Amino acid sequence: MLPKDLIKKIKYIEIKSKKLAGGTFASDYRSRFRGKGMEFDSIRQYYPGDDVRNIDWNVTARQNKAYVKQFCEERDLNIFLLIDMSRSTSFGRKREVIAEISAMLAFSASISNDRVGAIFYTENVEKFIPSASGRKHVLAMIESILEFRPKHAGTKLAEVLKFFSHIEKKRSVVFVISDFLDGGTTDDLNVISKRHDLVLIRVIDRAEAYIPAGAIFTFEDLESGRQFELDNLKKEFRMEGKLELNGCRMIDIYTDEDYVKPLRLFFRRRAGIY
Repeated sequence: MLPKDLIKKIKYIEIKSKKLAGGTFASDYRSRFRGKGMEFDSIRQYYPGDDVRNIDWNVTARQNKAYVKQFCEERDLNIFLLIDMSRSTSFGRKREVIAEISAMLAFSASISNDRVGAIFYTENVEKFIPSASGRKHVLAMIESILEFRPKHAGTKLAEVLKFFSHIEKKRSVVFVISDFLDGGTTDDLNVISKRHDLVLIRVIDRAEAYIPAGAIFTFEDLESGRQFELDNLKKEFRMEGKLELNGCRMIDIYTDEDYVKPLRLFFRRRAGIY
């Protein structure tokens, strides 16, 4: 049986997430990815106004008339949340915000009848939740996020990206939710973004951003009580502007600000709404 405080927290996150996901956020979420999960349906003659990118040049050459490919949207999308559970995400409210963002995205997927799965990672892949749909599945996922106790402290995004590439061949929408304090992942992100629709969500505690470069600070793990040192933390935040990799953009979310607004803005811009 789950502890009462955990049940209360799950219920709170469900109510908050469903309220957000059931409103305009869900439509913005769906609009962002409409057309990303498309499958071939048929060929028809080209008409003025059709997207020239859909012209089938082989058929056009044979028929001496322009023909376009017609696509229909897949009945559902495959959504995956790659969630950083390393020690650095326990700083401040990062883990809490990561849980809420994950829940909101999961409920948005559920409302849109999409399948959603998750991978928890540190320096290794620690937990794999296969994609599925439905409220029961989403609630179990939220429970797992809140209850999870990582075995390792570090973080290696490259490891989870390689794992995901191996286990998921179907084109998916992949959200990487992390503080991105590890480096050297550009090549792996490029590989993933060529096959999947990749969205990077960086969760930042504002206190971290103001740590002087070269300083060494001692922190206490809120869960274990153990102390540890982090140095040159500010160096990791010197990623000027937005990271763009083959159409992939990083969304910065600060733990002391509303996380819904930057997510909605991102979805609407990428959907071409404004």
